[in-house]
Amino acid sequence: MISEKVTVRNKSGLHMRPAAVLSQLCAQLKSDILLVCGDKEINPKSILKLMGCGIRAGDVVEVRCDGETEDEDLRAVVEAIESGLGDEIVEV
Repeated sequence: MISEKVTVRNKSGLHMRPAAVLSQLCAQLKSDILLVCGDKEINPKSILKLMGCGIRAGDVVEVRCDGETEDEDLRAVVEAIESGLGDEIVEV
């Protein structure tokens, strides 16, 4: 298992549209993925769990990947979050 922390840069946090993008990306990856936000560990393949976490701009989340393709999958998820998931980003 590998992990990396990343800061959410979406202006409005992980609302419906960026949560859907992240969920769809994670669903395509082979690794088991967990997103750790505060004391919550969630499966980002579930859009409802992502939205229920209440992740806001500036929040730091830890992405954990475990599996044969964990290196590539971790990089894909971290890069997607850093890029704003198709949403407007802010400097935090």
